[in-house]
Amino acid sequence: MIQLWIGIAVLTVFAIAFVYLPILRARKALLAEETEDRETQNIEIFRERLSELDQEKSAGNLDEQDYNTLKTELERNLLTDVQGKSGEKLQLKLTAQSLVTVTLLALLIPVSAIGLYSIYGRAPDLEISLQQPVDPFNGQQPTLEEAIAQLEMELKSQPENAEGWFLLATTYLNQGRFAESANSFRKVLEILPEDAPQYAGVMGQLAQALFFQNGNQVTDDVRVQINKTLALEPYEITALGLLGVDAFEKQDYRAALELWLTALRNADGQSAESLRSGVIRARDKLVEAGEEVPDIPELEEAKVSLRVQLAEAYKDQVSADQDVFVFAREVGGRMPLAAVKLKVSDLPADVVLDDSKAMNPEIRLSSVPTVEISARISKTGQPQAAVGDIYTTISPVQVRGNKLPLILNMDRVVE
Repeated sequence: MIQLWIGIAVLTVFAIAFVYLPILRARKALLAEETEDRETQNIEIFRERLSELDQEKSAGNLDEQDYNTLKTELERNLLTDVQGKSGEKLQLKLTAQSLVTVTLLALLIPVSAIGLYSIYGRAPDLEISLQQPVDPFNGQQPTLEEAIAQLEMELKSQPENAEGWFLLATTYLNQGRFAESANSFRKVLEILPEDAPQYAGVMGQLAQALFFQNGNQVTDDVRVQINKTLALEPYEITALGLLGVDAFEKQDYRAALELWLTALRNADGQSAESLRSGVIRARDKLVEAGEEVPDIPELEEAKVSLRVQLAEAYKDQVSADQDVFVFAREVGGRMPLAAVKLKVSDLPADVVLDDSKAMNPEIRLSSVPTVEISARISKTGQPQAAVGDIYTTISPVQVRGNKLPLILNMDRVVE
């Protein structure tokens, strides 16, 4: 950063110099002009007086000796005037108002520049960029240990980087370095404000790190952290999951079932799958003990049965070989969670969308509670919608508990 401020200082000096430069040039021009004018005036006066002496001599009023004496004196005065005036330091006369204006303008340049840079500049980003090596691994793929060491070094110079501390904490957790993970999660909590949306989640992650650090036991310090987390967010899934584990280990399967089920209703992705497995285990234990367990809709398979068909009014506007895309995506989302490709010749068709139809194993139908179902005949043969495509959409649709197939009747045109 010192290079930045040196550069700013140098440019500021140049800017101020540009303000004063016209004044210096004007001063120099005025000095030359005044000197020239004075010399011209002195010479003219000398010539006039010399002419007068010549006239007096011609008229007989001056003899030769007096004439020469007065002429010598006149020449001496001329030489003295020229040398004296050329040596004087003529000053450019500035009014008080103009001097104040110029000075304020000169000072305004650096002040306004620094003020604008403080608002619109990116000094912190520049500092970070200057501190980071262009490629610390010289183009080679780093090992996990090398990447961790690099991240640790960066966090020493940027200790307020909450994202960096969180990444380091989760990496430590996956490595089984639970004490270091807990300390890194604490760093995140020191940086984040308590009203940040991620704060409760980090609190839960800290409780989990402490749980693993204490041999997978809900000790007093773990329970204190869990209680703090749930006081801030009653449905924080990690904290609820840990209480469910504690209840299950104590063979309180009913409590474990309720805790995991509450967490499951607020979870998605891999977390939802883990909690669903826990709910099944707790339910099976209750069934083995002869206890009655009501149906749990959350445990039903995520699937949507469909009947895809084309409205009569559009059947003469399509050809048998045109593609039909049937897909489910999260309400308001863009990435399909499950998709099937048909031909117009296949219509009407019965289709089941489930996790086996996922386009990405990490993003599946079971990861969300509701979806938007669409069917579209593509004029271009591409999945992206185009003008003239015939389609229909139903939203929202529950991904579990559907007993009858939904009718997808394509009866609209993309405009």
